[in-house]
Amino acid sequence: MKRILILIALLTGLAAAARAQDVQGIELCMRETNMDRRTGCLQSNIGYLQSVIAKNAAEARQKLTAQAGEIGSLKGEVAALKAEFAGVQARLEKLEAAAAKPAAKPPDKPGPPAAK
Repeated sequence: MKRILILIALLTGLAAAARAQDVQGIELCMRETNMDRRTGCLQSNIGYLQSVIAKNAAEARQKLTAQAGEIGSLKGEVAALKAEFAGVQARLEKLEAAAAKPAAKPPDKPGPPAAK
């Protein structure tokens, strides 16, 4: 029972906090009784929101451009590493081929000198 009461109290507190939230830069236009002032208030809110959207879009575009440049440089590094790996692999194959060749017979050792 106590758990339920605590849960209800927490949910009520969260609901009150959610209602009290306000968006910075946005005016509450419903308090205006004059229609011209209400329209002006709404238009200023729209202008503010459009400027925020434009700013966020510019930031996102800038981040995407920076990331695209980084991706390009990483692709170049990968290509260079692939080329280097191919060279190392070719050298390894040459060494393995050289090791697989049968060793040439060493010249016969001369035996004991013949008696005259």
